[in-house]
Amino acid sequence: MSSKILLTNDDGVYSSGIRAAYRSVADLGDVTVSAPMMQQSGVGRSISIFEPLRVTRTKVDGIEVNAVGGTPTDSVIIGMFTIMKQKPDLILSGFNIGENISTDTVTTSGTIGAALEGASYGIPAIAASIQVKEEGMKFDDNRDYEHDFGVAIKVVNRIARNVLRFGLPEKVDVLNVNIPHFVEMDTEIEITRLARKLFRTEVEERHDPRGRPYYWIAGDLSTVDEEGTDVNALMQKGHISVTPLSLDATSPIDFSEIEHLI
Repeated sequence: MSSKILLTNDDGVYSSGIRAAYRSVADLGDVTVSAPMMQQSGVGRSISIFEPLRVTRTKVDGIEVNAVGGTPTDSVIIGMFTIMKQKPDLILSGFNIGENISTDTVTTSGTIGAALEGASYGIPAIAASIQVKEEGMKFDDNRDYEHDFGVAIKVVNRIARNVLRFGLPEKVDVLNVNIPHFVEMDTEIEITRLARKLFRTEVEERHDPRGRPYYWIAGDLSTVDEEGTDVNALMQKGHISVTPLSLDATSPIDFSEIEHLI
């Protein structure tokens, strides 16, 4: 029986990244595309519970898609419970235009949020992202974003094929795959852990024409981190980073270590 694959993203259903992601799994089974109608980067695993959701069925480059008027998490839920009416065998979220590395992005990325939502139902999930040369590209309308996805498609195809065949190990819910902007077939793939931080946060204060202050959260990227982290692999070495993620965020300590605090 053919595998059922749910494809989503956070850049929007018209992004060139999701079209490339479709090509990476099209030969592995029946692919259903359910993704946000518009750019939804940075919304994490947010869910629409105070407004109704609408779905527009259309075609993008000949691919049948379902454009959801909500978040990436909404798109996964609508995809499973309304469009497919069943649990898929695999969820692929991506390709995100912009790397998703460190704990900063795991808790804010809509790409990873969608994968985590699927994983919460016991579905193996992959989040796949492409490094960008300029940070501003992450939040653009990426339907015309030009990039050679060839290597990325082959890498994700191989990973997805193996996940469908073997499943994910116990205590692994999502594989977070980050691919350098400049990548070749012999680029090393490194299994990594999350770096603590990626962004050096700053807040810019500006003033409107009436002199009242308003603020932009901004800052630079931290491109240096410890050996074995996703930031080190992608930003320093130019390696493909694959980080196993778990939904269980419980600290792996002996609980006796916090008894004196409570």
